[in-house]
Amino acid sequence: MITVLQRCCQGARQIAALTTNLAGMAKTSAPKPLGPYTPVVRAGDWVIVSGQLGIKDGVLVSGGVAGQTTQAVKNLKERLKEAGVTIHDIAKTLCFLTDMDTFATFNEAYVAGFDGARPARSTIGVAALPFGGAVEIEAWAYKPLAPAKKSPAKKAVVKKAVVKKSPVKKSPARGAKK
Repeated sequence: MITVLQRCCQGARQIAALTTNLAGMAKTSAPKPLGPYTPVVRAGDWVIVSGQLGIKDGVLVSGGVAGQTTQAVKNLKERLKEAGVTIHDIAKTLCFLTDMDTFATFNEAYVAGFDGARPARSTIGVAALPFGGAVEIEAWAYKPLAPAKKSPAKKAVVKKAVVKKSPVKKSPARGAKK
């Protein structure tokens, strides 16, 4: 009998087997990671991009929340390009703001950067972000490794129903005397 722990370990091994570290695969202009993490990985049909800050050339860009959001989206697009996906493949973003009062400004820059794409999104207010950032955007993109194969159309087999007639036994009429 498989225990819950064994099942979890099996699942973790399966995920690890499907996970590909994409660092260094495609050269982009995205900033180097600022910590001990992988900026983008593929896990099966999913591409996960670690949180992107509004950093360019190792420093936060000027322009406050609008400028940082614009740059974070540019960095996100570069990370997606490393994995061969686009902003339109994103299914979900998780956004962090250090000041929720800047949400409208953030939202304007976010919408402008997403080129009409509208993934599901959560935006969370946090006390602080790395390097004094005001905005961070993480993304989950879905792009199958191989396109779905179309199977040849099968001809429908129609079976005719065979109705067997069974001999009808006559039962005595109700109320009939024997």
